[in-house]
Amino acid sequence: MIKTILFDLDGTLLPIDLDNFLKIYFEEMGKKFQDLIEAKTLVKYIMTATDSMINNTEYKTNETVFMEKFGELVQSDLGTYRKRFDEFYDREFFAVKSSVVNTPLIRDSVNLLKDKGYDLIIATNPLFPAKAIHHRIRWSGFEPEDFIYITSYEKNHYCKPQLQFYREVLEETGKNPQECLMVGNDVQEDLIAAKLGVETYLITDFMIQHASEPINPTYRGTYSDFHRFVQGLPQLETDQVQKMA
Repeated sequence: MIKTILFDLDGTLLPIDLDNFLKIYFEEMGKKFQDLIEAKTLVKYIMTATDSMINNTEYKTNETVFMEKFGELVQSDLGTYRKRFDEFYDREFFAVKSSVVNTPLIRDSVNLLKDKGYDLIIATNPLFPAKAIHHRIRWSGFEPEDFIYITSYEKNHYCKPQLQFYREVLEETGKNPQECLMVGNDVQEDLIAAKLGVETYLITDFMIQHASEPINPTYRGTYSDFHRFVQGLPQLETDQVQKMA
């Protein structure tokens, strides 16, 4: 029986125009660092360091992996860059909020799950600092405190689509995979959780498919379909009593 719902963030819990998001993100990042590095070079280095995080299989935080690779590339005072990155997510990062698409149905679905007593987890690909993820959670209409666990690049050691990403989330939350549902919009990154025994729900409104292999989620549908699915889930009376105790 499903008791815990894991949510991807961008394109799932937070409906977003990803192309516009990335355009604004890198434009603002380039302006923030313009006195230190040429914008195109900065983007190249960020993408290379991000690839290092995605491909890493060692037990290192994603932040450590990113900064080690980024430091190798810039061959400069990494402390200055760290400070700028930190400032960026406090200020300029808010410009990307304009790429968010207002979709009340997903907010209603999550609120209904909360009311029914389900534990909720943010299982976003941990490529961003916690503060950037918390901003996006708030843009989706929620608070970080609404979730029992939130992935981030400071805390997590692996990225999607590695199975170890999901193993770590399940281990740290003490959750049984057979009692979990992963909700996401990325065929490769989110549906791979099924290999651990996690049921999956593919949100198709902003679906991403990187390859042409068959798509085999446990469930699939639009935000409207997912809302109906949530309405049909049972109330977890026992869990609610435990949470109130």
